[in-house]
Amino acid sequence: MKLNMSLNKTIWTSVGALALMSSSVTAQTVQDDFFADLASHCGKAFVGKVVSNDSADKAMSEQRLVMHVRECSDTELKVPFHVGDDSSRTWVITKTAGGLRLKHDHRHKDGSPDAVTFYGGDTPAGFLGSAIAQSFPVDAESIENFMANGLDKSVTNVWHLYLSPEVFTYRLSREDREFRVDFDLSNPVEVPAAPRGH
Repeated sequence: MKLNMSLNKTIWTSVGALALMSSSVTAQTVQDDFFADLASHCGKAFVGKVVSNDSADKAMSEQRLVMHVRECSDTELKVPFHVGDDSSRTWVITKTAGGLRLKHDHRHKDGSPDAVTFYGGDTPAGFLGSAIAQSFPVDAESIENFMANGLDKSVTNVWHLYLSPEVFTYRLSREDREFRVDFDLSNPVEVPAAPRGH
């Protein structure tokens, strides 16, 4: 009886370890697939449209919006987001040991970093996401930066990236704030000039 109980414990411990390993592999594979699918558009630019209804985004929605999957390596993608003539924003998606990281690189006209820059977050530990959707809750470093610059409302930001064969979506959500822009991946456009600082 003791032998059976010991054997059962060993079996279930092994099953649990395998499940954990499988979960880890699945998460890594899913995030690798998401990264690879976005990287497959490297060198191309696409026009977007604001599809959320927040009045704070009215001015942006009237501009021409272009994302450009501009710089690509095995571990990092740099995607400038052009708003009209404003080329101050670049999304940086990086592979980490635990998943993916999204940061926002903001620059002044002379290329120097903005006071509020390189903010974002990592995919949560244990959260698989999917090959078409990844989320990035704000990290501690970004919260500190927001607080130092009077952006208290941003400390609960969560950013989301969605990717299908036809559409790439960038979304920001928090209480009382929703921003979303969809880019048409079926129709590449002429690539814009280099963003600030690049």
